[in-house]
Amino acid sequence: MALDVGKVRVGVALSDPLGYTAQPLLTLWRKGRGEDMRSLLRLIRKHDVVKIVVGNPLHMSGDISPWAAKVQEFAEELRQRSGLPVQLWDERLSSVAAHEILNEAGHSQRDRKYVIDQVAAVVILRGWMEAQEQAAALEQSGLHKKKVCDEE
Repeated sequence: MALDVGKVRVGVALSDPLGYTAQPLLTLWRKGRGEDMRSLLRLIRKHDVVKIVVGNPLHMSGDISPWAAKVQEFAEELRQRSGLPVQLWDERLSSVAAHEILNEAGHSQRDRKYVIDQVAAVVILRGWMEAQEQAAALEQSGLHKKKVCDEE
């Protein structure tokens, strides 16, 4: 599960059970920290979530923004309450990418607030999944090289 946590809404995306694709799930309209957590915990149980990726809204310089500090607190509370691993993921430019995706799909500006956060969550999840694939490929490549060197 990936979350794009905003002040008004939280975009939620899920991967398929094998971790190949990312799909938008819903937009959670924020009602307060406790209610938001309860809603997310229900979704986690309903969809058998095993890991949560939370977009980390850093400044373009990479520094922690005031909002990033709040999102990090939110992520830590979610980790404690869910008992699941929660990983922060750099979400710089995810909203820009989400707007580009919606432009290409022909979505009107008027209706975007209902889906933009979901699409941003998909962008976050895809980025995280691609990084996991690259890390696995590098590790496999390193193991392969080590094995070949050991055999020589």
